[in-house]
Amino acid sequence: MPIPPDTLREFLDTEYRVRLARGGCAVIRIGEPLPRALHACMQDERTPWGFITAWNPWAKRLSRALNRVRQRELLIALRERGAVMRPGVGIGTGENLWREPSLFVVGPDFATLDALGQRFEQAAIVRGLGYGNAELRVLV
Repeated sequence: MPIPPDTLREFLDTEYRVRLARGGCAVIRIGEPLPRALHACMQDERTPWGFITAWNPWAKRLSRALNRVRQRELLIALRERGAVMRPGVGIGTGENLWREPSLFVVGPDFATLDALGQRFEQAAIVRGLGYGNAELRVLV
């Protein structure tokens, strides 16, 4: 089940916002370097990171209650893997404005992030290494 082109474009245009400890947020954008405000979260330039959610599997809307249950399960799974996390939200910028509570996670390798994305039925996740560019990792 490939991602429809309009949905893929929405993912590429989304603002992936990470809440900062002292207020405000940093915005991750596909194809751009990790924002400087998030560099302190990295151990070094090779530290893997991701931006992931359990909301709306396969990009299909679910109820808020069910999405919250799924997000708690993701949070538990990430804690079990020793991830360092910051709260975030994905915000669509196109005609279909949407918001998905998400997590900016540091530590789990790409294979683990991909596996969690697949476990929580995500069409795609965002990931990167250290201060490098954010990439959209399509999982379907």
